[in-house]
Amino acid sequence: MSVVGQESIEKITELFSRHVSSGKVEFFTNAGVNFILGRREGIHMYDLEGNRYINCNCNGGVFNLGHRNAEVIGALEEGLAELDIGTHHTVSEQRALLGEELASVCPGDINRVIYGVSGGEVIDAAIKLARGHTGRPGVVSAVGGYHGHTGFALPAGHEQYSEPFKPLVPGYTQVPFGDLAALDAAVDENTACVLFETIPATLGIVLPPEDFYAGVRRICDERGAVMVMDEVQTGLGRCGAYWGIETYGVVPDVLVSAKGLSGGIYPLSAVLFSDRMNQFWHDNPFIHISTFGGPELGCRVTLKVLEILKRPGFLEHVREMASVFEKGYVELKTSHSDLLLETRQRGLFTGLKMKNEMCGPLMTVAGMRNGIFTVYANNDNSVSQIIPPLIIQEKEALEVLERLDAMMSWVEKTMGEFEA
Repeated sequence: MSVVGQESIEKITELFSRHVSSGKVEFFTNAGVNFILGRREGIHMYDLEGNRYINCNCNGGVFNLGHRNAEVIGALEEGLAELDIGTHHTVSEQRALLGEELASVCPGDINRVIYGVSGGEVIDAAIKLARGHTGRPGVVSAVGGYHGHTGFALPAGHEQYSEPFKPLVPGYTQVPFGDLAALDAAVDENTACVLFETIPATLGIVLPPEDFYAGVRRICDERGAVMVMDEVQTGLGRCGAYWGIETYGVVPDVLVSAKGLSGGIYPLSAVLFSDRMNQFWHDNPFIHISTFGGPELGCRVTLKVLEILKRPGFLEHVREMASVFEKGYVELKTSHSDLLLETRQRGLFTGLKMKNEMCGPLMTVAGMRNGIFTVYANNDNSVSQIIPPLIIQEKEALEVLERLDAMMSWVEKTMGEFEA
């Protein structure tokens, strides 16, 4: 018996509203979006009525390898024959093997790992590590950034997520993203770490100046602060390299990874850090515990994800598909010059900046009408995010571009009716 579509759409919506989130149901109802995820496979997902969509959101990179990747599922099935989640109290073969593989794709001397389940959890762990290592309290992050909803992560992000929960953990300072002078003024002898998303997605996939991270590295080195890069969305091939920060030619002290690590099958996240920072963790081996962090079944899944990522030609394919999209975006900009103001692209990570904040939500609705699932940047509603699976092929990329053209035409027409 199929586990998908056991109840009617109306019944599912009623139950979700009653028991899970009445606010989400109200939001989507008001937006005219009646989507419940049903079957999913590869780059596609289907609603319960059977309508097909190309996933151009990928849950922020969770589905880098597409939905239900057969090899990843196979790794989980093999693990189920012998493993469960394991125990965090003892030495673990699966966590050790995965640690070695993670180190093999990390830049510089980053070769150690702290495991978690979610992105917010490992952001918390990274901040704890930086504070423990330096003995300092300060955290400097970007205005409008996003790092999750947990205790140490929450104050580092946009105030809309943290304002209702004050008082927050103290010691946080925010600067405009990409502003090296502001960062220089903010980082001092009390700063434990500087924390940035390599390319802030929720802010609108804003690209920093090409020399920005070289400057961040210099400031951190001068002041003794830890450079932490949130690679939850930009890592694991998304930008055409193992890590987005590598495309800027800089090695941080800490990388934070989640989402795509799990292959969309079994949740796992990680803090990856330099051996130079290990002494604090060595002296306090039980100071940070995550019962489900680095589950042994999840380790088997992630080992397969990394094996796929490291195959000859995988990253080259990402770069080739990025070139296809880049060319298509130029054509879209020409065809919709009054609507599309800017294309922000790094590999297969793109923000389409449009004329006003009506455009992002309208593009999401237009996508539902045209078989494209995409969302807008929550901290800048004028930006529509295009984050397709890394396994997308040229024919499929061209199909996305064709549908984006139709979506923009619909948005222009709809906005014209509003303005009339």
